[in-house]
Amino acid sequence: MTPSASREDGRPRLRADAERNRAQILGAARGAFRELGTAAPLDEIARRAGVNIATLYRRFPDRDALIRQVVVDGFTLVLRTVRRALEAAPRDSLAAIGEFLLTLVDEREMLVLPLIGGPVTDDPEAAALQREIVTALEDLLATARAQGVVRPDATAVDLIATGALSCRPLPHLPVEQASALATRHVRIFLDGLRPDGARPLPPPLTNEDLTVHLHPGRGTGRGTGPSDA
Repeated sequence: MTPSASREDGRPRLRADAERNRAQILGAARGAFRELGTAAPLDEIARRAGVNIATLYRRFPDRDALIRQVVVDGFTLVLRTVRRALEAAPRDSLAAIGEFLLTLVDEREMLVLPLIGGPVTDDPEAAALQREIVTALEDLLATARAQGVVRPDATAVDLIATGALSCRPLPHLPVEQASALATRHVRIFLDGLRPDGARPLPPPLTNEDLTVHLHPGRGTGRGTGPSDA
């Protein structure tokens, strides 16, 4: 399949039909992983995507490649969102943090693996994105602290964990109610970030503490059940 141009990341741009197939496969994979876990049959993912299994394998040669791309796409979205928050932070950093979290809630279908308990691949691109996210979130918090609107003991991991929890609404709720509940929780969290009257927090977790058990071969290893997606 002949590439037609280059994408922003320097990789060849696929033909329109190939790009459409790829997007459909990734969308189907996110849905299947969320419902069935990362052991979801690849032929079921192909069926949901409306393509044959050979087309899926042309785009993604194995399950790990598909999982990796879902993870990378999710982290890429998170990084893009926090960078937008950084741009808005000089005007109102607490509002920027809130918008960051609420955007994750709105885009939670894209975050099925990175934020909703799925395995974190050891792929170097995914690891680099994670590091960039943490650095950008710490910069966002530094701006907020300088403005005097965020308590000094809040960390990037607190924002990451809150985003993950907010993206997992209670089961069986209609979408509108789930979104409303997540919005309430984000706003409660934002009030808790304020320094006025804040009580000391327990010792913070580091990003390594947060991710060590999610990597293959470390901690609890890779989960495959529905609750892991």
